[in-house]
Amino acid sequence: MRSYLSLFSLLALVVVVPVAAISAQATATAEANTAFLAPTAEDTSLLWRISADGDLAPSYLFGTIHIIPEADYFLDGSVVRSMNDVEAVLFEIDPSEMQNPAVLLGLMDKLTMRNDTTLEDLLTPSRYDSVANYFNQSGLPFFMFKNMKPMFLSAMVGQDLTGGNPFGGGTGEGGMKNYETELAKVARAGDKAVGGLESLEFQLSLFDSIPYQVQADMLYQSIAADMDEGLAEGGGQLQQMVAMYKARAVAEMSQLITSESQGYGNFEELLVIRRNQTWVPEIIERLATAPTMYAVGAGHLGGEHGVIALLRAQGISVEPVYE
Repeated sequence: MRSYLSLFSLLALVVVVPVAAISAQATATAEANTAFLAPTAEDTSLLWRISADGDLAPSYLFGTIHIIPEADYFLDGSVVRSMNDVEAVLFEIDPSEMQNPAVLLGLMDKLTMRNDTTLEDLLTPSRYDSVANYFNQSGLPFFMFKNMKPMFLSAMVGQDLTGGNPFGGGTGEGGMKNYETELAKVARAGDKAVGGLESLEFQLSLFDSIPYQVQADMLYQSIAADMDEGLAEGGGQLQQMVAMYKARAVAEMSQLITSESQGYGNFEELLVIRRNQTWVPEIIERLATAPTMYAVGAGHLGGEHGVIALLRAQGISVEPVYE
């Protein structure tokens, strides 16, 4: 599951209430025919131009990978040029929220499980020992984190935790970088407005929608897969996902999400599909008034329920931009 979890910024979060411009019935009707509107395997681009009749200037959709090894980080010139042509850059959440100590401190209680639940309550002794040993050997004193919601721990699987900052922070610390932080720097340097489609608090609340037992099972499976010899020979799950991202394979990333989420209830519905459906009306509403770049996890772009297909189903032109 490491590959799936990387499609969401760990602390990225608020659902935007759908605007009245598109009724729920119209959206549902359009979505029924989105399969043929989704990107294909030949559509190898992370950057997409969005436009509709009457727009003064196009907007753009860019797929990010929230955490990537510093050595693999890249930013195409076409992305920077597109940012120069818009008025604002919107992420899943405003990156400044993740850098605001007051905001983070106020949300610390949302990182831990309710009712003093611990991972020991959710896993068999042998599975718990496997999880604890994995993090201890990775440099994370696990006894300090056994009350943490398993989804957050899953986001650390496959990463170098010895650098003191498992989430990168966009500085290269621990050998990791964060696309949202890097893009926000470029946007602010160009005097672009920076904001978010969601709030940090909202995204944290998404994890409460997934039962702790399901989260714990996902965590164990994620660690088991990362330690699997076959995956290790291929560079590990994170490296495999990074390779897919560098290939700009948006269709394959969407397929991976669907296949990886099978057997985990409504995981994809909660964390991908519903959020896509919420973002699309706001994107459409802003098209004619504020040319904007939307930088969201690349896993949100492809597939019949992806942002690209949903926009096309509403008559919006969404075309790949190549370097």
